[in-house]
Amino acid sequence: MPRAKSRSLDRELARFVKHAYANAPAVKKIFDDAGVKPGDIKRVADLERVPVTAKDKLAQMQQANPPFGGFANVNAKRLKHIFLSPGPLYEPHGAEKALVKVAARVFRHAGFKRGDIALNTLSYHLVPAGLLLDAGLQGAGATVVPSGVGNTELQVKLLLDLKITGYAGAPSFLMTLIKKAEELGLNFKEKFALRKALFTAEPYPPSLRQQFEGVYGLQTLNVYATAELGFLAYDDATKSALQIAEGVVVELVDPQTGKRVGIREPGEVVVTTFNETYPLVRLGTGDMAIYTDDAFQKFMLVGRAGEAIKVRGMFMHPNQVKLALSKFPAIARVQGIVTRPDNIRDQWTLRVELADASANRDALAHDFSEAVKNVCRVSVDQVEFVATIAADAKVMVDERKWE
Repeated sequence: MPRAKSRSLDRELARFVKHAYANAPAVKKIFDDAGVKPGDIKRVADLERVPVTAKDKLAQMQQANPPFGGFANVNAKRLKHIFLSPGPLYEPHGAEKALVKVAARVFRHAGFKRGDIALNTLSYHLVPAGLLLDAGLQGAGATVVPSGVGNTELQVKLLLDLKITGYAGAPSFLMTLIKKAEELGLNFKEKFALRKALFTAEPYPPSLRQQFEGVYGLQTLNVYATAELGFLAYDDATKSALQIAEGVVVELVDPQTGKRVGIREPGEVVVTTFNETYPLVRLGTGDMAIYTDDAFQKFMLVGRAGEAIKVRGMFMHPNQVKLALSKFPAIARVQGIVTRPDNIRDQWTLRVELADASANRDALAHDFSEAVKNVCRVSVDQVEFVATIAADAKVMVDERKWE
C-alpha cells in the first residue's frame, strides 16, 4: 500500500477504535479484559494486541445479551435497518457510510459509472447483501433495477427492454439468464447491452470466467465479501489473487495466537471495518487464506479454518495441496497423512494415486514434493504410491497420537 494511504488508514483506525471503545460495551470489555487501551492502537500493526472475536463467539454474545451482543453503538440516533445473517446474527445499520463507500469504490473499479443501468440480483430480504450492492451501485452513479433471483424470463425481458449495461450478483445466475435468452432464440452478444458484471456470493471458477469474458465478451470482477462486513477484496490485475479493498483492515493471522502470518503461510481472515453503528474490531471470518505479496495487500483464499491442520508449527489447508496437485496431470488423487512416530517430530507423507501408470515415479515424487513444499512451506518426508484413494477421502488426515 502507498505510504500516504497507509498513514491515512492508520489514522482512521485509531479514531475508529476510540469511538468503538467509548460507544460499544462489548468492544470496551474485549479491550479491558486484554489490558489494552484505545490509545494503544495507533496503526494497523497494533491490532495484534486485540483478541480476535470468532463469528461463533459473536452469535453466543448476541444470545447472552440480545439483540446485538453489546456491539451496537449505544449512542446511535436511529437505526435504518436490522438485518439477520446466517448464524443467526442480528446486524444494526444506521446512518454510517463506511460500508457503502467501500462498495462504491469497488463498483467504480469494476467499471460501473453514471449512465449505467444495473441489474442487482442479490436478495433484499433480511440479509444486507441486496441493499449494500444497491447503495454501492448508486454510489458509483448507476441506476439500479432491484430484481433479486428467480423469474428468469422476466429478467431476460428486463435486460432487453431496459438496455441494462451492468450485472451484480452470483455468476451462476447470470449464466442462467444468458442460457434462458439463448433458449428464447436471442443472440446474447448482439441483442443485449450488458457489458460488465460484478460477481460475489459464490466461487467464480476459471472455466466460468472464460465463458463470460471469452465467449460473451463481458468485463467481470470477482469480489470477496461477507454479510457482516461488506466488500473486503476483489480480483487483482492478474486475476489470480485478491486485492484488499481500500477502507477496510484485513489481516491474515494464526488462529491460535492472533499474530499476522508470513507470505504463503495460511492464516484466518480477520477483519475490522469502520462501521460506527456496528463496530466489529478484529472479527474472525473463519476463512483461511495466504498472502501472495510482500506488502501484505493481496491474498488467495484456501478454505475454512476448521479444515486446517498445523504441521511443524505451520498451518496447512487441503486446498493448498490441491493447488499444487493442479499442476500434475499424471496424478489422479493425493492424500496427506500427518503422524508423529517418535512423539517428537511431525512426519508428513503424501499418498499418491496415479492417473498415468507409465509416469516416472521417482521424478514425479521429487517434483510434486517440491511443488507442495513451495505452496505449504513444509517439507514432505515421503511420497507413497498407492493403487487407489477413495473419491471422498479427506485430503489431509491427522493420525498423530497426543500421548
